[in-house]
Amino acid sequence: MLDFSKNFFELFGLPVGYIIDTDQLAARYRELQRVVHPDRYASASGQERRISMQGAAQVNEAYQTLKDPIRRAGYLLSLKGIDMDLQKETTRDGEFLMEQLELREELEQAREKPDPYKVIASLVADINRRITALVGQMAVQLETASPDQLEAAREILRKMQFLQKFRYDAESLEAELDEMV
Repeated sequence: MLDFSKNFFELFGLPVGYIIDTDQLAARYRELQRVVHPDRYASASGQERRISMQGAAQVNEAYQTLKDPIRRAGYLLSLKGIDMDLQKETTRDGEFLMEQLELREELEQAREKPDPYKVIASLVADINRRITALVGQMAVQLETASPDQLEAAREILRKMQFLQKFRYDAESLEAELDEMV
């Protein structure tokens, strides 16, 4: 069975780092799922079934964390002793916050545009570019991870969280518009 004391990277046999081989991650996920899948333990003892379910849950949580660049960054920071509450923390970059307000205003105004879907698609594409740029910055900051770099990574993660929330809100607006048709 699985060693529950391992961190998520160790569990998947990956080096601890921000840049990961996603193909290797996916292949290892499938392997681990075969090992711990509860169906394999259907006729086992109650304790073995519980351990299997715990293992499957841990494998799923680890996979979801490592495949998502934002969750992976937060997890890496936690491994380095930096625990963040992204629901309560906010960026300190005033210019970035002003940009977010402008983007939100543009998203709200999309409803009145002749082609709101085009506006939303453009906004989401812009957000995706911004997140990709921040992923690159995060990789640099976590490479050697000095105290200053860890603080910079923390700030980048705050920004990534903002952008992810905006993307979610844009996709929600698109779904809302779909329901109105």
